[in-house]
Amino acid sequence: MKKIAVFTSGGDSPGMNACVRAVVRTGIYHNLDVYSIMYGYDGMIKGNIKKMQSHSVSNILQRGGTILKSARSEEFRTKEGRQKAFEELKKHGIDGLVAIGGDGTFTGAKIFFEEYGIPTVGCPGTIDNDIFGTDYTIGFDTAVNTALEAIDKIRDTAAAHDRIFFVEVMGRDSGYIAIECGIGGGAELVMVPETTTTIHDVVKSLKGLRKSKTSSIVVVAEGDEEGGAADIMEKVKSEFKGEDKEFKVTTLGHIQRGGSPTAKDRILGSRSGMAAVEGLINGKSNCMAGIINDQVVYTSFEDCITKNKPLKDEYLRLQELLSI
Repeated sequence: MKKIAVFTSGGDSPGMNACVRAVVRTGIYHNLDVYSIMYGYDGMIKGNIKKMQSHSVSNILQRGGTILKSARSEEFRTKEGRQKAFEELKKHGIDGLVAIGGDGTFTGAKIFFEEYGIPTVGCPGTIDNDIFGTDYTIGFDTAVNTALEAIDKIRDTAAAHDRIFFVEVMGRDSGYIAIECGIGGGAELVMVPETTTTIHDVVKSLKGLRKSKTSSIVVVAEGDEEGGAADIMEKVKSEFKGEDKEFKVTTLGHIQRGGSPTAKDRILGSRSGMAAVEGLINGKSNCMAGIINDQVVYTSFEDCITKNKPLKDEYLRLQELLSI
């Protein structure tokens, strides 16, 4: 292996730049030529590929987002699109790929490897922390801390006005951000896609808490089965008719994706990037480099994509126990 290329795909997450930096410098350390692919699979198809030097990744460790950009590519979903991507890689003599992203990125990489056999190792880049094969994903810690800072501020105004706040955080299929924010922010209730919490349960809990608390915060993962925070608030509010209680909604949205990465995400991104390159050198392929119990572990893309990563039962129990 003489030439490798790195790209980011899917939603951006803080720490991706740290991962890109590690890939480039680890590759150069091992005497490889390292190339970047701009705009993910779309850039691969269009030949948006350029050689990187060590200085190409200077001063990016602390930056959020991704300097390599990201874009959706409907064309890559087609066999013709993947053929174009393969031809562009061969034109540049690329022997291996490092794919930084989540489920969608790894699904594309798996299909591409099966069709053309270019060795690929992935790095888990998504704020949702929903990828099997790693304890944490790049960007998750920063997203939690960003949301937690907002929740702390919301707590102040909730307490000042005796309000009930419904705070929506990201997590279409995963409640990891919600549960960690709930525990860290002292939320009275957390609603996540992995467990069923009915409107009746929410109303019963909030009415029970009124005996000891004048304000409450309910953290809602955007993918909860009862709907988003605004929908849930309206349903709950209708059960409090005639009572002097004020309800508010805050949707944190994409602020959770941005910002300077925490130390944990910078280190995780760096370790993952180094492990991906050294995995390629040592013959690893069609897999992701993750960190489990503080050790580098390589997990097949098939398992990353198909296996579920459940919430920790301890976290669910801790949230329930501490919210009384």
